[in-house]
Amino acid sequence: MRPLLCCLGLAVLLGPCLACPSACSCSTKNNGRLLAECAYKDLQEVPEGLSSNVTILTLSANRIDWLGQGSFAEVPEVQSLWLGYNQIGVVESGAFALLVHLKNLDLSHNKIADFPWQDLRNLSSLQILKMNNNRLAGLPRDAFRSLKDLRSLWLNDNELTTLAEGTFDNLPSLSQLQIFNNPFNCSCKVFWLKKWTENTSVSITKGGSTLCVAPSRLKGRAVMDIPDHHCVAPSVQLTYLSNLDNTVMYNGLTLTLHCSVAGSPPPEIRWKIQTSSRRIEISGPNVARDGNVKQSKEHFLVFKNGTMAIPNFSKEDEGTYTCLAVNDVGTRDVSVNVALAGSENPAEDLLRDDPQASHLGGQSCYKGDEMYSSSAGEKLVIVYHKPRESKSRAGEAMPQVHLETLLLALGIVFCW
Repeated sequence: MRPLLCCLGLAVLLGPCLACPSACSCSTKNNGRLLAECAYKDLQEVPEGLSSNVTILTLSANRIDWLGQGSFAEVPEVQSLWLGYNQIGVVESGAFALLVHLKNLDLSHNKIADFPWQDLRNLSSLQILKMNNNRLAGLPRDAFRSLKDLRSLWLNDNELTTLAEGTFDNLPSLSQLQIFNNPFNCSCKVFWLKKWTENTSVSITKGGSTLCVAPSRLKGRAVMDIPDHHCVAPSVQLTYLSNLDNTVMYNGLTLTLHCSVAGSPPPEIRWKIQTSSRRIEISGPNVARDGNVKQSKEHFLVFKNGTMAIPNFSKEDEGTYTCLAVNDVGTRDVSVNVALAGSENPAEDLLRDDPQASHLGGQSCYKGDEMYSSSAGEKLVIVYHKPRESKSRAGEAMPQVHLETLLLALGIVFCW
């Protein structure tokens, strides 16, 4: 009787540990891990009744087409989850979020187009992630940022046309990457991938099959062979534009800046203006070719050729003017500080308002015996003298300013 009672007691203790759905076979591995083998069972959903101690769950080669938020609530300890060769097309947010012990996740050979990437933030122990042979058309730049232990990432045979720069950053353990057989559009948005592969120690499996589908001139060519001259980071120069010679200007001062850019593809020009009271961003020209100004509350005139004009420049317009050159390879910018002085000695007036400002004496922007030129990140202050009153032909007082009274940064180019 006593041995029978012992057996019954042992069965009661082990019963919950060995709970297993009828469609699965469960066993304990030599290393003590509990395996639930549910592959090739024609299952249409994740079976219920799994033991909470399951650490290996195999659900490959079934007909599962949907994963809900609570699909794996019964197996919080699972470390390896195999879901390949199903028909999964819908993955709800939170489906994997609680599986914090997960090390291996196989979702290959399914129909996944949208995935709850935020679920991966909790899977810091993940080492192998297989998402190949799905329908993924894009990835967030930070999709994998929390996966510090990730060693192998499979993204091949999807519908990826591009990858955001930095997608594989913050993956210190990554040693194998598969991205072949994707229809990459080899615009300069993926040029970073070429540079990254040239400098990384990660093994990129079948790199020769990572081919361009577009544009037509690069079709069939490996992403790693995109010609360097097709993609050149922007360069930018900011100059003061003046065609006034020694003439007299009436009705206020017009400040004109010109931004010259270069790069491939040709960069677009954007402006940022920071004054004491506001911040303004202008993403493109607001003056049409025929000279008409598009509807705008601002009085900043931006032309397609990179010129900005500010008519009737006043104290309210003082601030930092930044020109940005933007293309698919990157962004460059250069800034200039503009101040309008109100005394007969503009340099002294500026120094009184800003003790850290550079003293610009005379009628040129020289500092000692050397021209004050801007280097990377350094800003040059241009000081303008306020217009003084003079008589017009009709005897009326009108504002005027001679170029010899302006301290202009003529001949100085601001480069980045």
